[in-house]
Amino acid sequence: MSKTRHGVQVCPRLPSPVTAFAFELKHGHVIPEHAHPEDQLVYACRGVMTVRTSAGTWVVPAQRAVWIPARTPHSIVISGAVSMRTIYLPARMVKRLPRACGVVNVSPLLQQLILHLCTVERLSRRSRVHANLIDVLIDQLETVQAVPLQLPTPADSRAARVAEILQRNPGETYSLEAACERAGASKRTIERLFQQETHLSLGKWRQQFRLMRSLQLLAAGEKIAHAALEAGYSTPSAFIAMFRHALGVTPGRYFSSSSGSQ
Repeated sequence: MSKTRHGVQVCPRLPSPVTAFAFELKHGHVIPEHAHPEDQLVYACRGVMTVRTSAGTWVVPAQRAVWIPARTPHSIVISGAVSMRTIYLPARMVKRLPRACGVVNVSPLLQQLILHLCTVERLSRRSRVHANLIDVLIDQLETVQAVPLQLPTPADSRAARVAEILQRNPGETYSLEAACERAGASKRTIERLFQQETHLSLGKWRQQFRLMRSLQLLAAGEKIAHAALEAGYSTPSAFIAMFRHALGVTPGRYFSSSSGSQ
C-alpha cells in the first residue's frame, strides 16, 4: 500500500473498472483508517456501520449505504453482525456524485443490483452485459436520496472539547451550559461556533449524536429501555418519540423490517 502525505494507508488500485465485494463482519470489528483510489459505496444488508473521517461521523443502518469519495481517509466500526456489500468505481464514471461522504437511502432496485454485482465481482464495459449493469448502477447512484445521519466534527478547539464531553458520557443529564463551562467558553460562544462549523445548533448536534449512538446500541442487541438511558433519554417513551421523528418508525419496527434483508 502507498501512503498519503498524512501517513494514511492507500489501498492498491483495483484492476477492474467496477468491482464489488461481500463481507460478513462480527460485532466490534474495526476496519482501521485507510483510503481507496476509487469512489466507494458501502451498503449494510444488516447491522449498523459507523464510518469516521476527519470531517465527521456517519452511522449507516441496515438497508442504507454510505458514499465515500476516492482518497478519503476513513475507518469503519461494526455494531451487531454486519453483512457488508461494497462497490468500487473510478471517479470519472460518476462525476455528478458529491465529493463528500454521505449516508443515502437504497431503493429496492439498487439493493438488488448491489447484491447481484457482488456475485459478479469484477465488471468491465468490454462486456455488453456488464456495461448495461454499470449504466443502471450509475443511473441509480445519481438519484439516491441523502439521509441526515451525519455528525459533523467542529474544528474550533473549544467546540471540539464540548463535542468530546458530550460524546464521552451520552447518558449524562448535565446541561449544555455545564458542558460549555467545562470547555472554558460560554454557551453563546459555543452555540455560534457549532452553527458556523457544523450547521447544527448545539442542542440539535447532541440530539443527532444520541440518535446515532442509539442505532449502534440497538444493532448490538441492547433493549430499547437500556438504549434510551445510554443515549441520554430519561424514559423509553421520550426516546421512541425522538426515534420516530428522526427515522419515521419506532425502533422495534425499524430493526424488525431491516433484519430480513440479505
